[in-house]
Amino acid sequence: MSKVYLLSLGCDKNRVDGEVMVGTLRVAGYDVVNNPEDAAAIIINTCGFIRDAVQESIDTIFELAEYKKTGRCRALLVVGCMAERYKAEIKETLPEADAIAGVGEYDKIAEILAKYIKPAEKNPPEFAGPSRLAARRDAEASHAAYVKIAEGCDNKCTYCTIPMIRGGYRSRPEEEILEECRLLAEAGAKELILVAQDTALYGTDIYGAKKLPELLLKVAKTSGAKWIRLMYAYPEHITPALIDVMAENPEICKYLDMPIQHCENGVLSRMGRGGSKRDLEQLIRVLRDRVPGIALRTTLMVGFPGETAEDFENLFEFVKEIKFDRMGVFPYSQEEGTPAATMPYQVDEELKQERLSRLMALQQDIHFEKQRKRVGQVLPVIPDETPETSGGEYIGRTQADAYGVDALVYFSSREEIFPGQIVDVKITAADGYDLRGVAE
Repeated sequence: MSKVYLLSLGCDKNRVDGEVMVGTLRVAGYDVVNNPEDAAAIIINTCGFIRDAVQESIDTIFELAEYKKTGRCRALLVVGCMAERYKAEIKETLPEADAIAGVGEYDKIAEILAKYIKPAEKNPPEFAGPSRLAARRDAEASHAAYVKIAEGCDNKCTYCTIPMIRGGYRSRPEEEILEECRLLAEAGAKELILVAQDTALYGTDIYGAKKLPELLLKVAKTSGAKWIRLMYAYPEHITPALIDVMAENPEICKYLDMPIQHCENGVLSRMGRGGSKRDLEQLIRVLRDRVPGIALRTTLMVGFPGETAEDFENLFEFVKEIKFDRMGVFPYSQEEGTPAATMPYQVDEELKQERLSRLMALQQDIHFEKQRKRVGQVLPVIPDETPETSGGEYIGRTQADAYGVDALVYFSSREEIFPGQIVDVKITAADGYDLRGVAE
């Protein structure tokens, strides 16, 4: 009766928190299982960023609460962002939840769970150092592992709930991050993915300066991982030093996730974002000149309050001209407690969807064109799945594709290959969003 099932919803940062909780539970003597049917307790790590994410979390609570009716599941714990944002409401309206814990209580997860089920080991092993490192030392590392380098956010984006939920920006000490990266690589991680609400701001709070370039270089040189990938770097905080480090170190993927949200100055100003359209254009030119072949991923928001038809058409033309390698588009979500929620000229939901569809259709054409140009090239690919797990062929990614987010490479190989074993693949065809090839 010490078996626990944990499900994480939402973003990569939430996924890291879930992985740390899994490690913490294992250290405490619990058996973390992959099937809720086998569990004596179920933990749902919720997302509360926007309304759709909240609704998904609620639906998941109702769905997994059904296991309590079987008698095997003794407790349902609701943790994470939605639990932090709506703790009182959950207590009042979701009696299915036996315990509720916010984002500041992850390190207490074993203590909270012990009120309902006991660990198998009466005397769980002790680990020196921060509990986070103890958790990741005990966890099973994937070949692609996420590392959270900071918590919270100080950016004043008028549409965002993250500062309300997770508080201000708090960088982790460099030595702790480097130790975590080393532990993950030692446990089998070949690709390390650095994440935070804004990775480019790393170090400003504890070191008084943007220290991401130095951190990135040390991770690349000391962790033992083959690929280092950088996510969520806001363009207004990207420095020449960061670009230099990416350009000069082959361990760092020539890939940058850079959420811009919009290009029009008036919209950016109302969003509380720094910089301007000209700044974005100049930064993209520098990135592509300094780091040849870099894959740029971005995120756009349509339907922000006051976005006019002209604003959108200018954004459309901007995307057509820039030709991002990877792009996601989201409709603005009117979130209570944010400044944007009370702004005038809220955009109709149907119009938001129309604008989203137009941008994604444009990006699809851009993506397909870029993929066709890769046919005939030999590219390094990191396999994520083998024929045994995929049902027939190897599935992997190039440096231009983030784990679980971007395009895939389907390929065959005469020799056996394992997940994380980087191989050269000759691309033989572009198949929609994805590529096909043969290992060299």
